[in-house]
Amino acid sequence: MSDVFEPVTIGDWTLPQRFVMAPLTRNRAGNGQVPRDIAATYYGQRAGAGLIVAEGTQPSAVGQGYLATPGIHTPEQVEGWRAVGEAVHERGGRLVVQLMHVGRIAHPDNKGGLESVAPSAIAAPGNMITAEGEKPHPVPRALETDEIPGIVAEFVHAAESAITAGLDGVEVHSANGYLLHQFLAPSSNERTDGYGGSPENRARLTVEVVRAVAEAIGPERTGIRISPAHNIQGALETDPADVAVTYAALVDGIADLGIAYLSILGDPAGELFQDLRSRFGGPVIANTGFSQVTDLDEVKRIVEQGQAELVAVGREYLANPDLETRWRTGSELNEPNPATFYGGGAEGYTDYPTLDDAA
Repeated sequence: MSDVFEPVTIGDWTLPQRFVMAPLTRNRAGNGQVPRDIAATYYGQRAGAGLIVAEGTQPSAVGQGYLATPGIHTPEQVEGWRAVGEAVHERGGRLVVQLMHVGRIAHPDNKGGLESVAPSAIAAPGNMITAEGEKPHPVPRALETDEIPGIVAEFVHAAESAITAGLDGVEVHSANGYLLHQFLAPSSNERTDGYGGSPENRARLTVEVVRAVAEAIGPERTGIRISPAHNIQGALETDPADVAVTYAALVDGIADLGIAYLSILGDPAGELFQDLRSRFGGPVIANTGFSQVTDLDEVKRIVEQGQAELVAVGREYLANPDLETRWRTGSELNEPNPATFYGGGAEGYTDYPTLDDAA
């Protein structure tokens, strides 16, 4: 039986405990989608997590969806991330950036008028928040087959930019209804070329991206996040048999690489989760907290029952920069303020006190 507070090695990293900080969108990037100095303070405060998966970060200008999310594809953005990484490293932590191309979950108003691209010309349900208020997601342009290598190249360039910035690696975001997940889901992928139709074809782009990124920066610095049958933002996967075959094809297509980790949003006790974990054969991060808070009891249950090697923790880290110390000592937690989750400045971002501050 594993203990939550014993070290664990994944990739080239030996982490101090069995939980890591999950990616959390905060919408606080500056001009040019550059991480601001305040982001270095925020992530540096949370370096005790051992491994931080930084917020969803666009690998290209077209890949941006939300207001004030950072990119990692321009020299200015690279320098912004360099300051963030240095702040985390100075306090003994490690930071990987999540590469998030949103595909059709976007609006031109948020990215200088650029169009949105997707596997098929099908608009996502719901609205996107813009500076002028909520607007419906427009119909995206379906990517041509000969454009697909360019998407792979964007992810590779972003991954290489992360290493140039001195970060520890990247997490390829193939979950939560964004571009790579849109290719996986039958509801958003009606293609008839080699990237649509069969489960294997729908998994192909994610496999190609992960393999190309791992080749470029090293498998030990590459992770991936998936969310089978999450059924969010119109990326619907409602046939359990199809889901099983699709994600088996994805995991089988990357298992030989020996990448740092596979992060799965789902039930760690579920048959699909454990099948994918077995196929992967390496460290798995369980993510159960998309619609609920992942507390210490949940982390203990998953780790002690051997359902995953690590657990991703999100909202508890928002308000508790020293969460691992508080959990280890049984100390009271700060309560997060949802009104400050997205956008703004220091309030609700870098002003939550540590135990030392309260002493």
